Amino acid sequence: MNRGCLFCQLREERIIGQCSLTITFLDSYPASPGHTLIIPKRHVATYFDIIEQEQNAIAKAIQTAKLILDEEFSPDGYNIGVNNGEVAGQSIMHLHVHLIPRYKGDVENPKGGVRWVISNKADYWSDRDK
Repeated sequence: MNRGCLFCQLREERIIGQCSLTITFLDSYPASPGHTLIIPKRHVATYFDIIEQEQNAIAKAIQTAKLILDEEFSPDGYNIGVNNGEVAGQSIMHLHVHLIPRYKGDVENPKGGVRWVISNKADYWSDRDK
């Protein structure tokens, strides 16, 4: 636990699931309805800092959260993402996996998905179609 870490001091009412190694909770600033975060209980900065047991627990928590979100929000798809380091957009230095429900029409054209984090590289198909 890190006393200065927002995620190490989550209030119980925010938690929608947990196991001995992970905590699952709804994002305070959701990109879409149901946007959920999965974190390891142990304070580590990036995905590359976790141990195999935490990897497995996070994978299971993602599957469990999906079932909850399917029931409550009925999304049409999902993005799963991790920002590792400031340059990659990480703003809280405690590993957190984003499970973002996606809905038909939530963006004009979803093609390219997570590739849009580097917008000038996302559209890889236009030049190939010529």
